[in-house]
Amino acid sequence: MLEAYKRLIANQYEAALCMLDRCVEQCPQDKWHEPVANLKFCQAVFHTLFFTDLYLGEDVPSQRTQPFHQEHVAIFKDYEEIGGGLQKNTYEKPFIKAYLQHCREKAARVVAAETEETLAERPGFEWITVVKSRDEFHLYIIRHIHHHAAQLSLRLRLDTGEGVGWVGSGWRNEW
Repeated sequence: MLEAYKRLIANQYEAALCMLDRCVEQCPQDKWHEPVANLKFCQAVFHTLFFTDLYLGEDVPSQRTQPFHQEHVAIFKDYEEIGGGLQKNTYEKPFIKAYLQHCREKAARVVAAETEETLAERPGFEWITVVKSRDEFHLYIIRHIHHHAAQLSLRLRLDTGEGVGWVGSGWRNEW
């Protein structure tokens, strides 16, 4: 049962992140810094990746010490996303693509390492009160990715006439 859960969750992370990747790929450069709800397109993608990355980890301090974050300290700056205010920083596509790949690899690694014991633990983020265990937290994170991928896809449809199609669990970004 545990291996089936891990396989399904890993596939759903990959599918959700592939949909987000499609949004990034399909976004014309002249729309990359344009509004999507209360953020710019690039900020909405970054927000989605930042919290995917954060929530796949243990806590805020461990986020800052990851090699990917250490390599891009000038981009992450003061971690404005954690304060709860609106983002001011903007991000370019090459960095976003690298961050997306980092999140893909981290999701696969974290899910593969889960045990029945770790999945039963509470998430390590005190502001997350709607889930009681890591097994449910994985679904929460995937829902968050889909929420923003849907926003971005709608923005693309309104701006370009093309949205982003659904991706199945076997998808490996080969479109």
